[in-house]
This record gives sequence, structure tokens and C-alpha cells, in this order.
Amino acid sequence: MIIAVLAVLIASIVTFIARQSSEGPVTPVGPAQGCQVTVEDLSSYLTWEQSVNASIIVGESIRRGLPPRAATIALVTAYQESDLRNLDYGDADSVGLFQQRPSQGWGSVEQIMDPWYSAGKFYEALVKVDGWETGVINDVAQAVQRSAHPEKYAQHESKGRAWASALTGYSPAAISCVDRAENPSDSAFLTDFFAIVWPDAVTVTTSDTGGLLIATDSDTTSWAAAQLALVRGQNAGLVTVQALEQSWTVSGNEHASWQPAAPAAAPVVVTLR
Repeated sequence: MIIAVLAVLIASIVTFIARQSSEGPVTPVGPAQGCQVTVEDLSSYLTWEQSVNASIIVGESIRRGLPPRAATIALVTAYQESDLRNLDYGDADSVGLFQQRPSQGWGSVEQIMDPWYSAGKFYEALVKVDGWETGVINDVAQAVQRSAHPEKYAQHESKGRAWASALTGYSPAAISCVDRAENPSDSAFLTDFFAIVWPDAVTVTTSDTGGLLIATDSDTTSWAAAQLALVRGQNAGLVTVQALEQSWTVSGNEHASWQPAAPAAAPVVVTLR
């Protein structure tokens, strides 16, 4: 019996070695590409597609001067309605991140399929809900959406809070991403975004080495800008981000940790490929 088991084990090893010789070394499989937020004991993952959509939803709330709670409610709603994907289909004539219906006055299909527009329309409706600042998030979301499943929003509240807290700058060094695409530099993917979100509170200049130097009006804004840049990083070709005295470097095989860093030339410094 022992001899038979050894024979099978040896055969397996020989087969593995033969495959490596003929096919080359086996490449280790790392974590899924995308971004992860960790706030207190909660970790939540988004694909790169979801991450970019989350950045727009949160960015629009900042642009409107709304508190982080507004971003939480919007993210919770978009999680339930589309899983943070900009869908061109849905129940009846529903489309987009929030599954808004042209027939119900939310706008044309073309308008709703623009994430900036659909997020803006959501916030316009949100601030008209009595007590939205303090009410139960599930109930506030339902008051906006009028869903056939009014109790479903609550299941997304914890992760919605975590992403909103990090992306509005209230949970520093809370996001890390995995990127194996190695896209070329596209600074406009970040600078155009910052110009929309912070037309006055953030100033972006280009360093001698091509990096982005981001001046902000507060530490909270610095962390919001840094982590919003990070979740848009794959399309921008982002390599490193430094916020105040902490820095992060992209990895293709792990969720790299933020590390202590010496003060830089600006509150936030972004390096692109």
C-alpha cells in the first residue's frame, strides 16, 4: 500500500516538473484586480469598474458640498440597484447606476447613462427627503427610489459607510488597490476629475518629473483627493500616491500597505507611469 502511494506521488511530481519544463514556470495568481477599503474591522472590495463609479458618486457629493452621509446613502443605493455598474438595462425602462427610469422623469436614457448626471439627480432627490440627514439609511434610500424591494438597501450599509468615509477623507490610509494592467500615463483622467469635484479647494500642478502636485485646503481634503485618485488609478497609469506623511505604491500581487514618508512638495503627490 505504501509503495503504491509513493508511486502515485512520484508520478505527480514528475508530471509537474515536465509541465514546467514544457510550459515555463507557473505564474502565481494574486488577488483580484481592484480596490479594497478597510475601516475598523470591515473590509470591502470593488472591481476597477466599480471603483471608478464609486469615485464619481462620492465626487459629486463633495462637489455639491454635501456631508459624507449623502455619499453613504448614494453608494448603498447604487450597490443595491446596479452593484455599482453603469447598466444599460434593467427592470422596465430602468438604466444606469441608480436604475433611474426615463418614464418617471429622471431624464433621457443618454442622460441617465452619464454617471455624473445620474448621481446628481439622485442627490437632488435625496435632499428633498424630510430627515434624510438623520433617518434610517434604508428608509431614506427607499424614499428616493420607491423600489419594489424596500428592505434591500440595509444589507449594503456597512460597506457603503466604509467607502464613503475613506473617499471623503475621514478614514485616512484605508484603501489599497491591485493593478496588473500597467496602463500608460493619463493625467487628464485625474486632473479633469479634480477640476469637477474641487473647482476652488484643490489646485493641481505638474512637477518637473511629470507627477501631479495637489494643494488642498485641509488634511481631510488631502486624504479624499489621494484616495479618490487611487481608485481611479488604473485608467490613469498611477504608480504612487503620497498623502501628507504617508505613501502608497501600486502592486500587482498584493494589497500594499501605506508607509510612513518624509514631507513632500505638496500635501498630495501622485506619480504616473
